[in-house]
Amino acid sequence: MLTKNIFLGRWHKGLIPPRAVAWMIGVSTLILFAASSLRHILFQSTAFDLGIFDQATYLISQGQNPISSFIGFHIFGDHAAWIFYPLAVFYKIYPSVYWLFAIQASSLSLGALPTYYLAIAAGLKESQAMAMGVVYLLYPVVFNANLFDFHPEVIAVPLLLSAILAARERKIVWFCLSMILVLGCKAVLSLTVVAMGFYLLLCEKRRLFGAIAIFLGVSWFLIATQIIIPVFSGREAAAVGRYSYLGNSVFEIFKNLIFNPVIILENLFSLDNFGYLILLFIPIVWGFSSASLKPLIPAIPCIVINFLADYQAQKDLVHQYSLPALPFLILAVIASLAVGKGWLQHRRGIIIWSLIAFLCLAKFTHFGGRYLRYLDNLQATQQAVSLVSPQGGVYTTSQISPHLSHRKLIKFTDASSPAIDLHIFDYVLLNVRHPGWGSNEAFANSLVNKLKSEPRFKLQFQSDDVYLFNKHL
Repeated sequence: MLTKNIFLGRWHKGLIPPRAVAWMIGVSTLILFAASSLRHILFQSTAFDLGIFDQATYLISQGQNPISSFIGFHIFGDHAAWIFYPLAVFYKIYPSVYWLFAIQASSLSLGALPTYYLAIAAGLKESQAMAMGVVYLLYPVVFNANLFDFHPEVIAVPLLLSAILAARERKIVWFCLSMILVLGCKAVLSLTVVAMGFYLLLCEKRRLFGAIAIFLGVSWFLIATQIIIPVFSGREAAAVGRYSYLGNSVFEIFKNLIFNPVIILENLFSLDNFGYLILLFIPIVWGFSSASLKPLIPAIPCIVINFLADYQAQKDLVHQYSLPALPFLILAVIASLAVGKGWLQHRRGIIIWSLIAFLCLAKFTHFGGRYLRYLDNLQATQQAVSLVSPQGGVYTTSQISPHLSHRKLIKFTDASSPAIDLHIFDYVLLNVRHPGWGSNEAFANSLVNKLKSEPRFKLQFQSDDVYLFNKHL
């Protein structure tokens, strides 16, 4: 205990993180950044969601209204995420999508730092605290979410851990700042903040901190879902459609959640949800005990939202939807270790289990197969992209879109959407061999044939089934 107090005292005076923790964070950041960048270079990133967020951030940096042409409305209308405004400062230095990859990689990796300090503060041994940092970094959703384009909620992960640490250390300014930034990442995170408030209020006996979290979470949820998103998008929150069986609006969904529990029970207990629960807990099941239950309270909104959704991507560790639960899964394991519970107590066993879970569930194997599908005409695609002017509207595939999204007008080919007026674009770039998400080879070929007969469009480049048409006035 004396060692812990001395350590924390030095830390509060400005002691830098232990060298091993700093190395873990640095190496993780480099790996995550390299992985997401390589995926992008291989044309595996997509318009949804990287193109949307890259375009909006770029437009903000240029002092323009961030209306994404992919979705047709202001970026506030998507998830009320105002965090893109401070992110645009990086684009002012130099406009590049790689800023988003760097921010995502560093944010996800930095979660290991508050994890380490929370473990130390809970009384864990230095070796156990270091192991918890590894457990966090090797949790599969960290690597997988980093690969899946970019999502602003990655910034919230280390902030949620930091907020718990701030509450325990009674650092109210640090806590409030963390909460405000979390809410700025995505409207739905307000539910996590509210649940965290109840946890702090009832379980941690941090009444002021809990009350602040509840107030901020409830206020922002109402403002974001009832004012900001409808005003800027002209519709309900985007994810409402995934809960259509519960209602057509946020309030209808909440009403049915409260007054029609039969519907909830019918959709909660399913094989898909059971499988999701196994995926969620298997990387850290070794560390659970009765002491783990209370720290899981803030994870409940995220898990229940994923349970109730009829969208399969919310029930895996491949996408970003489980990220808000991760800080509290880690907190639950720390709580268990702090009282000597859990199957594994020693660093080696903990790290081995985490490594096995990572090897089984992380999608690094995509780089050996799935992500190499476009190699056969990669050079032609890159050459065509380089010929597109920084100005002018572009119509292209979903996979090419994030490479050309620094402009006001860009849309991706979608075979299921209504016919689009090609004359509003200055460039049409198609990869017939790999038509991209939402399209198909027949649709891409029909566009090529149509453009060849259009007198206002000229075939500027053709190679390996890649076609670039340029409109001439």
